[in-house]
Amino acid sequence: MPEPQEPAHREREFRRHVAARTARKHRAREQDHSVWFGLGMFGVVGWSVALPTLLGIAVGLWLDDRLASSGASWTLTFLGVGLGLGCLIAWQWIRREGRL
Repeated sequence: MPEPQEPAHREREFRRHVAARTARKHRAREQDHSVWFGLGMFGVVGWSVALPTLLGIAVGLWLDDRLASSGASWTLTFLGVGLGLGCLIAWQWIRREGRL
């Protein structure tokens, strides 16, 4: 059974953790981001939406070809699923960059 840490030790660890995160934030904000950085970030976010959407379309087309269902379009269904997943991934990227 682990022994409980003393409050002074936990406070020192907490302060160290906060100081490290603050320093990392300041370094990230002080960097002079060029146009290339912005374009690269734009590309990452774009591809993070495009790839799941295209994969969803491919899976939907494959299912439509294999199942020949009664009017239900798997392509449209998986297009929506891929687009939703891609937007979620892009939102995570943007949120992570904003936290620096």
